[in-house]
Amino acid sequence: MKNIKIEIKWAIIFALMTLLWMVLERSVGLHDTHIDKHAVYTNFIAIPAISVYVFALLDKRKSFYHGKMTYLQGFICGLIITLFVTVLSPLTQYITSTIITPDYFENAIAYGVSIGKITPEAAEDYFNLENYIIQGLIGAPFMGLITTALVAIFTRKN
Repeated sequence: MKNIKIEIKWAIIFALMTLLWMVLERSVGLHDTHIDKHAVYTNFIAIPAISVYVFALLDKRKSFYHGKMTYLQGFICGLIITLFVTVLSPLTQYITSTIITPDYFENAIAYGVSIGKITPEAAEDYFNLENYIIQGLIGAPFMGLITTALVAIFTRKN
C-alpha cells in the first residue's frame, strides 16, 4: 500500500478536480442556459486532467524514485492512478448528477429533442445516471491509458 500512496493521492485529486470542473460548468450555464455550447467546452477538462497526471508522475519521480524514473515506471504509475480514477468515477458521477447539477439530464434531454437531434426515447436512454456511470467506467480507463502513455514520455528522467 505504501508503494501506491502517491497514486491514490493523485486519483483523489483527479476526482476532486473533476467535481470542481462540474461546478464550473454549471456556474457558467453549460448545464442549462448555455447547454448548446456544452459539447464543445466540456472537452477543455482535458487541460486540468492532463496537468494532474503530469504533476502526479513528477511527484512519483521525485518522492518515490529519487528524481529518476523510467518510461515504464511512469507508465505503471499512471495506470495505477487510472485504475483508482476509474473506481472513483461512479461516485464522482453520482455527486455531479445528484448534488452539483441535478437538472442536467432533464435539460440535456429537452435540448437534444428541441433541436431534432434525438428522439425523446433515445434521449432518455442516453441522458441518465446509469448510462453516464457506464460511460465513465469505459471512458476513464481509455483516456487514462492514452494520457499515461503520453505523459510518461515527458516525465521520464534517467
